[in-house]
Amino acid sequence: MFDYIALGDEVSPFLLLDYTVPVDFEPSAIPRGVEARAHRGFEVVTLVYQGEIEHRDSTGYTGLTGPGDVEWMTVASGLVHEESHSTTFTRTGGRLELVQLWVNLPAKYKTAPPSHQAILHSQIPAASLPGASGVLRVIAGEYGGHRGPARTFSPLDVWDVHLDAGSKTTFSLPQNRRAIVVLMLGQMTLCGQITLKGVQVALLGREDVSFSIVAHQDSTFLVLSGDPLNEPVVGAGPFVMNTVDQILTARRDLQNGKFGQIAR
Repeated sequence: MFDYIALGDEVSPFLLLDYTVPVDFEPSAIPRGVEARAHRGFEVVTLVYQGEIEHRDSTGYTGLTGPGDVEWMTVASGLVHEESHSTTFTRTGGRLELVQLWVNLPAKYKTAPPSHQAILHSQIPAASLPGASGVLRVIAGEYGGHRGPARTFSPLDVWDVHLDAGSKTTFSLPQNRRAIVVLMLGQMTLCGQITLKGVQVALLGREDVSFSIVAHQDSTFLVLSGDPLNEPVVGAGPFVMNTVDQILTARRDLQNGKFGQIAR
């Protein structure tokens, strides 16, 4: 009935990542997207590389997220939301590419009020990698004296990186963190022995507080890391809590209309 998220402890505080590879859409009169769904207990982070999406939810919030922008939605106590191509993107068509990431919340914040951070491309600091080998956008956390604009409930880093072909760089993390490297474009080698190409993910050990990356092609990737929450993770569909009883409560609250409705 309930699934404990097997990798919850291994990748904490992260839970899930979905990469939408570049897809070309024809112009349309009807917006395409994901229908309304409810969530509780975590955060949904959407990074748009190409295209534009529109967000609506039961708190009354609406927002547009375009190329280079980030929508950081703290679901917490719960809401109902939907996402679709924006009116302009629907009408003109074009290429859509994005990443959606689920970030777990510490237990004490899982029932906090929902909130949103609409982070524009212009608000995200871009740090030059050593030797002008590439660029790192600091969405959350810190790199090279640059601090990302995202407000987080536990210490974590979300870095959006482009590394030029033939370049090498090294990243350092605080003790006791794992690094998750998500390659979306290109080919590269991690730690001198792990080769990634196309769309692949690598999970590094907690002992790898410093690791190297060599790009064999122009490469675009994410580096994710954070302090582990060290709390139970119980997941059931759109809810991520700490106990089965909390999942049952979430289901009852949804059935009783406590998550609200999206205004039409």
